[in-house]
Amino acid sequence: MGKQGSFIKRLTDIFFSILTLIISSPILLVSAIAIKIESKGPAFFIQNRTGLNGEPFRFIKFRGMVLNALEIGPELTQENDPRITKVGRFLRRTSIDEIPNFFNVLKGEMSLVGPRPEITSITEKYNPEQREVFKYKPGVTGISQINGRQRLTPEQRVKMEIDYYKKATFLSDLKIVLKTIKVVLSNEGNI
Repeated sequence: MGKQGSFIKRLTDIFFSILTLIISSPILLVSAIAIKIESKGPAFFIQNRTGLNGEPFRFIKFRGMVLNALEIGPELTQENDPRITKVGRFLRRTSIDEIPNFFNVLKGEMSLVGPRPEITSITEKYNPEQREVFKYKPGVTGISQINGRQRLTPEQRVKMEIDYYKKATFLSDLKIVLKTIKVVLSNEGNI
């Protein structure tokens, strides 16, 4: 949390990632087993996303769709998407599917608070102004995740994120973390 590249931000990221992964380990285990029982395929979904400086990284989350969902439907999740499994619907509604993101945070590819890690096929189309978002490490949560979430277009998200992260502070990021709890519990903006 705080200014991009600061020691405090990285230390906070490491501390919260380790704490979250330890506390949620039983949830991670049960979720992985439930995914494997309901449908064939791996428990985790790994996809290239665009990170800091426009570099791709392997984003990890729990798989919430049928195996090979990208081959049978659009790249972005749609509202009432039939490819989402029953377990996946629960994991998405509760945001449990995002807990594995903390492995990306530990590796330094993501931060606790930052812009949404977008898929590379979308970021390849960004104009020079939108590419400014690559100055900031993507986050598990962030300003767009608490202000519309998946109801925002990629263009709306990027503008909001660039405006916010230019002036982000430790306290403003802490407010985002606290509001994230409310947004996740209310399922606000999720599809």
